[in-house]
Amino acid sequence: MSALQIVAVVICLAVTVVAIALLVKTINHYIATFALGQPENRSDNRGARTRTLLREFLGHTRMSRLPVVAIAHWFTMISFGVLFLVLVNAFGQLFAPDFQLPLIGHWLPFEWVTEFFAWAGFIGILVLMAIRQKNHPRSAAGERGRDSRFFGSVWWQAYYVEYTILGVTFCILVLRGLEYALGQATGVDTATLLHFPLTAWIGGLFAGMSVGAIENLIVIIAAIKILISFAWMITIALTPTMGVAWHRFLAFFNIFFKRHADGRTSLGELQPIRVKGEPIDFENIDELDEDAALGVGTVENFTWKGLLDFTTCTECGRCQSQCPAWNTEKPLSPKLLVMALRDHAHAKSPWLLASEEVRASGDGLSEATTSAAAVEQLVGATGYDATDHRTAYTPYGPEAVIDDDALWACTTCGACVEQCPVDIEHVDAIVDMRRYKTLIESAFPAELGGLFRNLEKNANPWGLAPRMRMDWAKGLPFDVPQVGVDVENLDDMDYLFWVGCAGAYEDRAKKTIRAVAELLDLAGVKFAVLGDGEACTGDPARRAGNEFLFQMLAQQNVETFTEVGATTIVVTCAHCFNTIKNEYPQLGGHYEVLHHTQLLNRLVREKRLAPVARPGEGDAAGAASTGTKVTYHDPCYLGRHNQVYAPPRELLQILPGVEYAEMPRSREKSFCCGAGGARMWMEEQLGTRINNNRTEEALATGADRIAIGCPFCKVMLSDGLGAKIQEGAASADVEVVDVAQMLLAAVRRGDDGDAVGPSADPAPEPAPTA
Repeated sequence: MSALQIVAVVICLAVTVVAIALLVKTINHYIATFALGQPENRSDNRGARTRTLLREFLGHTRMSRLPVVAIAHWFTMISFGVLFLVLVNAFGQLFAPDFQLPLIGHWLPFEWVTEFFAWAGFIGILVLMAIRQKNHPRSAAGERGRDSRFFGSVWWQAYYVEYTILGVTFCILVLRGLEYALGQATGVDTATLLHFPLTAWIGGLFAGMSVGAIENLIVIIAAIKILISFAWMITIALTPTMGVAWHRFLAFFNIFFKRHADGRTSLGELQPIRVKGEPIDFENIDELDEDAALGVGTVENFTWKGLLDFTTCTECGRCQSQCPAWNTEKPLSPKLLVMALRDHAHAKSPWLLASEEVRASGDGLSEATTSAAAVEQLVGATGYDATDHRTAYTPYGPEAVIDDDALWACTTCGACVEQCPVDIEHVDAIVDMRRYKTLIESAFPAELGGLFRNLEKNANPWGLAPRMRMDWAKGLPFDVPQVGVDVENLDDMDYLFWVGCAGAYEDRAKKTIRAVAELLDLAGVKFAVLGDGEACTGDPARRAGNEFLFQMLAQQNVETFTEVGATTIVVTCAHCFNTIKNEYPQLGGHYEVLHHTQLLNRLVREKRLAPVARPGEGDAAGAASTGTKVTYHDPCYLGRHNQVYAPPRELLQILPGVEYAEMPRSREKSFCCGAGGARMWMEEQLGTRINNNRTEEALATGADRIAIGCPFCKVMLSDGLGAKIQEGAASADVEVVDVAQMLLAAVRRGDDGDAVGPSADPAPEPAPTA
């Protein structure tokens, strides 16, 4: 071997040994850190989990929201694995420049795949680099460029990863060209265009050089490639919080261990409070250990999956770009929150794993570790700068890691979870921290105190008397049977019609309930209501962190359902829909739950309801409403949380003479109304109003009717519309209405209000559209 080869071999092998040793140490750190989290079973149905992993990995299904990014990332990602053998080959080239892997070194498919993915990885990373620069905060709107999804990401880490990939793929292409040039110079029969289809032209650049010079270049480029690769390994080993690099390993585990083995997004039901991996038995709460954490008050209270979530974050900012709180100038950024928890967890873990003697002396503990260990609370007042919301997140304290304002700004809309390409479960983490603040510290926004008292006293958020729950039905031209008053149980009924608190007490929501009831009566559907037997489902209490109150209300409703024999329930509130459908099974309540748009869509398809009246032709009195152009707002808990998108749109699109207009942010990317996560009962004091933001988007479609499928959305968008009308930015003729109200106007005809009822020849019953 030449002196050059000896030097290259010594340096590369030494760096490789150091890199592998450091990597093993960091992997052990990860295992120890994740083990600090609370137990949770995520190992069920491994076959389905494996299929989900392969589908998301190879299909890039979670990345597809940004198609160009998805394509570029797919090729870059695949090249990382496919080109590993080129790294192995480079070690051989240090010893013998003409070295090729045994058996496959000159195998045409291997050479073609290598060249294709080398170019694909090279071009792919250039595209991703260009996208990052295009979306850089320096050219983005907002304070300090906060409208960029990369705002707050660690830039040196992203640049380092990008230039590492660029350097590696460049070296591979140059090496392939040099191999071709060396083969040409030495007369090797494989040095042809067939074996080097995409790099032979690079080899032509070295034509005329001596064999020795080409061999030296191969050694140098091979060494550079090895050093780039293992310098990257050393860097990530020394930086366990470098999610932009570590996600290429950790994402496999995070996807495999996602909540639902079948790959569904981790939305819908919240997880119960667990202690040592088991749900709390609230009927025997007195038996719980005094030191048991109810929710998350310290980072080690998170489950091991939560700690894995934080560490996997790529800092891509998709969650941030979709967050309604962040988009209305509030301090909550799901990305910054996860990054803060990640940095805090990995800084604190050495202290948690250390002995009492080491903790006392501080020997071997970094300043970041001692600072993180000294933080008094996970959530509290950070004293952040209102002009720079990054300062609301302080992983190393001293007062708190996450500011209260950030925690309570969340609407639990699920946009962050739905957008995340590596399946991080942000909403669960936020609600768990709220639980600790509410149940242990009694530190929650003042407005929630009134909400909790109203729910405890009268089982509804408004605190109104239960006897008023049937006021909505007064004046209807038909009787609405009440279970326990007019009928003993639901044996002879098709559905239990769940009115909900908003439908019973809120005037705007009452119109929806009356419209649905009239449509069901017209279609010949037999239904009954509970009247004063209803209690709030507990949704706002649970999402505000008051799990005790949720359990009390939910258990009361489950017992009522059992007593009356409820099996199939139709609801108009997206929050009630989600809670009864997805969360009551945790208490033993299993029911078929339909949103009213699903049922009404079925009735129209069965020709039991026939919308024939055009705007201006029918009777729009009472609860009915019609217009010439309509847009639809997806309620978060109907759409993202439960994937019900088609039924309301199908109903609106079949209305005669009504033009349908879609908002830019719709379906999975729909923008929240601002009422979820118990925010309906909290004043919006920071930034701009979420409902106004959404209302402006709806008005921009030119629609004179903004259709919704949830009473919370109706209240929020009606308030937003009222503000815009007062400003002169909207016509007083525009209305916010429920889908059912527009359908009711369409099935009525003539001045007498006669309606088109069941057809004599109904169509076969289809399954509810999701």
